[in-house]
Amino acid sequence: MRKPILISFIYTILFLIACTPKVSETVAVVEEQIPEPQEVVDKNPCTTLDELSSRERDEVETAYVLYKDQIKQGNYDEAFPLWKVAYYGAPAANGVIKYQFEDGLAIYKNKYENESNPALKSAYVDTIMMIYDKRIECYGQPAYVAGRKAFDYYYYYNTEATDDEIYALFKEAVDAKKKTTDYFVINPFTKILTDKIIAKEISVEEGRLYTGYMMDAIEYGMASGKNKEAWNVINNYAPARLENLEAVQGLYDCAYFEKKYIAILRDNPDDCEIINTAYGRLLWGGCDPSSESVIEAKAAKDEKCYTPPPPPGKLRLAYNAYESGQYFEAVKLFDEYVNETDDIQKKAKYTLLISKLYYGDIKDFPKSRKYALQAAELNPSSGEPYLLIGKLYASSGPLCGPGTGWDSQVVTWVAIDMWEKALKDPLVSEEARKLINTYKQYMPSTGDVFQRTLKVGDSYKIGCWINRMTTIRTAP
Repeated sequence: MRKPILISFIYTILFLIACTPKVSETVAVVEEQIPEPQEVVDKNPCTTLDELSSRERDEVETAYVLYKDQIKQGNYDEAFPLWKVAYYGAPAANGVIKYQFEDGLAIYKNKYENESNPALKSAYVDTIMMIYDKRIECYGQPAYVAGRKAFDYYYYYNTEATDDEIYALFKEAVDAKKKTTDYFVINPFTKILTDKIIAKEISVEEGRLYTGYMMDAIEYGMASGKNKEAWNVINNYAPARLENLEAVQGLYDCAYFEKKYIAILRDNPDDCEIINTAYGRLLWGGCDPSSESVIEAKAAKDEKCYTPPPPPGKLRLAYNAYESGQYFEAVKLFDEYVNETDDIQKKAKYTLLISKLYYGDIKDFPKSRKYALQAAELNPSSGEPYLLIGKLYASSGPLCGPGTGWDSQVVTWVAIDMWEKALKDPLVSEEARKLINTYKQYMPSTGDVFQRTLKVGDSYKIGCWINRMTTIRTAP
């Protein structure tokens, strides 16, 4: 029998050198971001090593040491019986460490991934959730654990829970932590949240509450200086998803649009596109026309961006609707005008304008592409529609992937395809070339292509809403 002192020493060393997993681009093995305050108790509610007899403690400590060694070597099957002795003998270990729960989760995840029987797979997930519940019993932190459960369901076990169940678990975590929401919650919750808002599966009021929590959490996390790599991944994804919700009227209030667009306007005081956008967004956001922000934007518009209005009629009504932030009404009126006029040049011009409205203001990318392609058919010599479609594709990294990594990078291939078409038009060729040179660096690396057993020059289909064939290329 090993001496208890020696076993305790080895056990302590293992605890101190336990590895902390890193956050990956899409999925992460996660640790606490900001620990919840721990209730001071005299005794852990779960069994600890100190409560065992000398013989039992020696057996359980030995199991802890031996199973951990097997885990490090990736021998999950060999670790499993030893882990069971350790975990069920003293689930709270020394009353401080928690890695026994993480190791149990890893063991059962390995079983799940290597099992083909659906019933057994479901049983393994049930056990995983029981381990999480035991952790709460031993160490508290229910909000953190709710986020972990939701995270695991979302990335690993999505066939074992509905979107509504996953959403509810994420909400439990966010409701408790608000701006201190754990970093690993942000991206998947933002994805589910934005999808539900767009699909009108939750109310605007609920959407407003949780988008506010997400923006506060991102700001707080970025300023914290902790988990920088993870927060950079989040910042490349979640803000863009949340920004796309600007097209949901009533979701963001006037204060949101004032804070964002007045700052942009002041930084670009001579850019009419930005000035017009800022003015329209303020009205779209419900700002009072007599408010200082709207007056400032209108003054800039009148002074620097005045254009004579079209003659009375549908076209003027369409422009009036657009300039007052009534984007859906503007699209309807422009579309009616296009269908009524026989002038091909005007048809092409205003069809492209509708496409731009769907891209920049309504943020409906499939409809924007539809109208851009129609504009290209009406005016085959123009490269502007292809310039816009390329921007649609390049902007889809956060929509079609996590904001970084393969799924977000491959959209650059189809974007560059479009900009290469735009090069044929001397009026937009300079801008198209700049975009190509800029986005080439964001294409996947040679290593990324090789790891997926693909070859440069082969055909590749981009999924998501884009659903287009392209050619595999790598960053220079």
